[in-house]
Amino acid sequence: MRKICVVVASRANYGRVKYLMKAVQQRPDLELQLIVSASTLLYRFGRAVDVIKADGFKPNRSLFYILEGENLVTQAKSTGAGISELATAFDDLQPDIVVSVADRFETMATAIAATYMNVPLAHIQGGEISGNIDDRVRHAITKLADLHFPSSEQSRERVIRMGEDAAYVFNVGCPSVDVLVNQDLRIDNEIMASYGGTGVGIDWTKPYVLLVQHPVTTSYGQGFAQINESLAAAVEIGLPTVVLWPNIDAGTDDVAKGIRVFRERNPTLPFHFFRNFSPEDYGRVLANAACLIGNSSSFIREGAFLGVPAVIVGDRQMGREHGRNVTFAPYEQAAIAEAGRRQIAAKRYDSDPIFGRGDAGPRMAEILASIELPAIKRMTY
Repeated sequence: MRKICVVVASRANYGRVKYLMKAVQQRPDLELQLIVSASTLLYRFGRAVDVIKADGFKPNRSLFYILEGENLVTQAKSTGAGISELATAFDDLQPDIVVSVADRFETMATAIAATYMNVPLAHIQGGEISGNIDDRVRHAITKLADLHFPSSEQSRERVIRMGEDAAYVFNVGCPSVDVLVNQDLRIDNEIMASYGGTGVGIDWTKPYVLLVQHPVTTSYGQGFAQINESLAAAVEIGLPTVVLWPNIDAGTDDVAKGIRVFRERNPTLPFHFFRNFSPEDYGRVLANAACLIGNSSSFIREGAFLGVPAVIVGDRQMGREHGRNVTFAPYEQAAIAEAGRRQIAAKRYDSDPIFGRGDAGPRMAEILASIELPAIKRMTY
């Protein structure tokens, strides 16, 4: 039996691998090993580990290695601490293949630890282009990985042009789309009542804006001003607004401070603030929003499949492949608000399957069960 070790390091990571983990569990020729780590374990980022356990998954290891501060120095040091912790975990678990996701510093730690321990690495969502340090991290992980699961045909072609052997590059689609096709996306107040949150109460059956804005590592120190422009634009648009807490990248304190100051100064505005949702309920929130505003890649991936109008703010996703549902705006209140109003008027776009059709998990599991990886990786042109 082949042991597949999936490393989940953030709430977004979990949404992208949940249906892969389910597919691995269902196969008699595969054994799922699960490592939860980093912000997945932290309360202020929503403790996604609680959602993971509620879904029936039992972590084999829980690794705490995030240094307090969320700045450039602690981001680098947390990467180093992650390499150390993951190396110990891999030595204990002896996986046959390690699976990691996307482009975060935690993913880099996973890739380095697995590579130096001669454990084959499968990388999900390689070959993409975006506007900040994630590009460098993502492409570096591609060069460390043995097996590639890009989410679009364009990304598959990029991975191959980077010198990766086409025999080990599979366009399976984005696994987060699996969440959308395997559930009822209906939303109402009863379904969402358990999340609580803070701010003015929201009626989920009426039009609302979803705002998710993460820090941009390459413009560290500007997050406070950037989030203020987006929040002010949401006020101008005038619909109730759901705000989700930012991720743990360097600069998150600035973005979080902007949200807290706005919340304290505007207690009567129709804004409601949440730390986290389960992958399924986040899918509901996405699917039923009148407009998505911010810089989350989910607005591009899941948003394209759902056809939900989205305004991508700033340069965090600059150059990323996207569907018809996306428009872009700079960090300027008036520009964001104008783009938001246009998108709300559009109401919905046709579903665009550039990131797959929702069957990535089983397809990846089949490949993980059957593929034979070479001991020595060669650059191929």
